[in-house]
Amino acid sequence: MLVSSIGQGLLWAILGVALFLTFRILNFPDMTVEGTFPLGAATAVTAISHGMSPLMATALAFVTGALAGLITGLLYTKGKIPILLAGILVMTACLSVNLRIMGGANVSLLGKKTVFSSHFLQSLPKYFDSVYVGLLMIIIVTILLILFLQTNLGQAFIVTGDNPVMARSFGINTDNMTIMGLMLSNGLIGLGGALISQNNGYADINMGIGIIVIALASIIIGEVVFGELTLNQRLVAVTLGSILYRFVLLIVLQLGFSTNDLNLLSAIILAICLMLPNLSKSLKLDHVIMKGVENNGTK
Repeated sequence: MLVSSIGQGLLWAILGVALFLTFRILNFPDMTVEGTFPLGAATAVTAISHGMSPLMATALAFVTGALAGLITGLLYTKGKIPILLAGILVMTACLSVNLRIMGGANVSLLGKKTVFSSHFLQSLPKYFDSVYVGLLMIIIVTILLILFLQTNLGQAFIVTGDNPVMARSFGINTDNMTIMGLMLSNGLIGLGGALISQNNGYADINMGIGIIVIALASIIIGEVVFGELTLNQRLVAVTLGSILYRFVLLIVLQLGFSTNDLNLLSAIILAICLMLPNLSKSLKLDHVIMKGVENNGTK
């Protein structure tokens, strides 16, 4: 169970890192992800079931996810549609697109080769295949993002999220930076959907429900547990937060809760993690006040 949780945490960490780009760096609450995740899954599974190689199908899932992000970016920057509404519109459209791609509510990979079907991975102990693939993919994604964010283009992307007015004064096209960020983020979400669907052995139209909460939980848990970090360290913390989140779910399930309660439990865990920093500050403030009162009383 522990190995399985680590493997799932590493695979789902891709979604956390992807959402970190928009939610934390770009300061963009992107709802597109709940449509992009099943879009990537539907694309990969359908392509594999029609004879495409798993690697090509996974790459195609990244492209379709990026296209969804492009549409959201265009609706927001060129169509002047509010941020949340632009994401919701694309998310809703993805439902019909996914049904068109799959030709139904779900598609199975039974008897088909996936990225987890190689002889080397099959020779590993049970559940270690997801650990190996997840670790390899999150290392590649994290390193590439760190290298990207250190370039001039990456720095312009960061500045756009920090202060768009200042970014425009430096001649940075903030619309293009926003579109690029949404394409990159949703491309990675589609990639994560492709990998997770191949690991599960199927794609389903409803597998995107609650995805944004799971991805946010990875980010928030990483920030709460590890505290103040540099940007590069925060990317690594998201992965560790994703694994810790899986451990928390494992503990909760071991306590006797039903798997039907996972979305509710995810929301509760995220709410608690979001409240912890404020609660901590309040407790520290109360401690300082009480200490001051005691000192005054002593005097």
